[in-house]
Amino acid sequence: MLSLITFLPLIGAVAVVLAPKAWAKTLALVASLAAFVVSLFMLASYNNAEQGFQFVESVKWIAQFDIGYKLGVDGISLWLVMLTTLIFPIALWFSAGSITTREKEYYALMLAMQTATLGVFLSLDMFLFYVFWEFALVPMYLLIGIWGGERRVYASLKFFIFTMAGSVLMLVGILYMGLNAGTFDVEQLAAGRMFVASTPLFLAFAAAFVIKVPLWPFHSWLPDAHVEAPTGGSIILAAVLLKMGTYGLIRFNLTLFPDASREWSWLMITLAVIGILYGAAVAFAQSDAKKLIAYSSVSHMGYIVLGIFTLNEIGVQGAILQMVNHGLSTGGLFLIVGFIYDRLHTREMSRLGGLWGKMPVYGTLALIFTLSSVGLPALNGFVGEFTILQGAFLANPTATAFAALGMVLAAAYLLTFFQKVFLGQYRGDGAAHADAHADAHGDAHGDAQGATALLDLNWREVLATLPLLVLCFVIGLYATPFFTAMSASVQGMLASSGLAMR
Repeated sequence: MLSLITFLPLIGAVAVVLAPKAWAKTLALVASLAAFVVSLFMLASYNNAEQGFQFVESVKWIAQFDIGYKLGVDGISLWLVMLTTLIFPIALWFSAGSITTREKEYYALMLAMQTATLGVFLSLDMFLFYVFWEFALVPMYLLIGIWGGERRVYASLKFFIFTMAGSVLMLVGILYMGLNAGTFDVEQLAAGRMFVASTPLFLAFAAAFVIKVPLWPFHSWLPDAHVEAPTGGSIILAAVLLKMGTYGLIRFNLTLFPDASREWSWLMITLAVIGILYGAAVAFAQSDAKKLIAYSSVSHMGYIVLGIFTLNEIGVQGAILQMVNHGLSTGGLFLIVGFIYDRLHTREMSRLGGLWGKMPVYGTLALIFTLSSVGLPALNGFVGEFTILQGAFLANPTATAFAALGMVLAAAYLLTFFQKVFLGQYRGDGAAHADAHADAHGDAHGDAQGATALLDLNWREVLATLPLLVLCFVIGLYATPFFTAMSASVQGMLASSGLAMR
């Protein structure tokens, strides 16, 4: 089952390359949806009471080094797999209306990236994990570099260099551990407790993961990558790729190096809190809507790292749920920005205003995703952040107080974003929208075309947002099933590593 979930998108990528161009969109969507359907069977068959990995597939790959092809899922990775298989079809569905050049290559790369990210969340062999981890860099690098904005080459290179630099340190750590332990099997390494107090190994792995998160001060690649990436790429980057870093911190740092995790938790919590406040402050200063959301990701991902390094069950469970919540809310916000960019070819908030009056469906959906990201009760963001702050208060009340301030700042910059773009007087008739259209296209008739471009969302665009919208309310109103599925695994991980005894 797990191999099907992982490799169906890659099979689809091959089919897209070989098939006629006219079939590319359909084949890509079918392959991605097929993986989602199989993941639903996995979810239905998952036993919430088991602490260990389920649906394990294990085959020897390189026997002399005990390297294997080993996949498995537990409560820590379950919802990330579900998030991945849900987000990719949505991103592909949106892309069908916005990608018009080199379509076969675009859809093949998106499907290859889906396989890579699923492999990261399901791998139970460190060597296999590293293969998928590095594989995920290439499609995103090309997506930004080929279909991105004006500074796409700079942004794609910066993304690749930053993430590769951290990955090299992790590779050294993986080789050291595997060769000294005689196995690269994650379960055997965790059970053997050979490296529980290894600070150099903890830092080597953490370097790769905090760059991917990205945690302050390793965040500077993210705004450039988000702004220059095509909307589909931005959705995947925010909703899925960033979670590879936080997942790695739980799966490897906490599980394999618990003593070092405890010793260095103060540093990780400090960087997380700085990231929360810094990201919020810089987001408030942005004029580009997409860059504002990118910096909001720096802030919100700080909450997830804070929850992880509370080293208690409440905080870690909140962090896992918030990974899903961030993917839904921020993925929805990038969709919202993508919709208006397709129409007006601008993201400058100074050129927008009063859109809710002209596009009521669009404005309503934007408000819900904005409030979800703010953390309004009854929506998903509140549940995750409140749980993280509960766990953080038990670990470090002072840091919790500063982190809570980030929620106030989030309300300030996100509601300001909504006010500038959707409220007030519509200024399209004053040529603000038309100027944006004319600037992008050199169109002398920008006034007329800018005005006619403001059609409300069509059924395809509403359908793209609907699953995210529904889940924002489901998690916000009834998060118990999500916590139940992860509870046993988190308890088992903390107990086996000794962190539960803190």
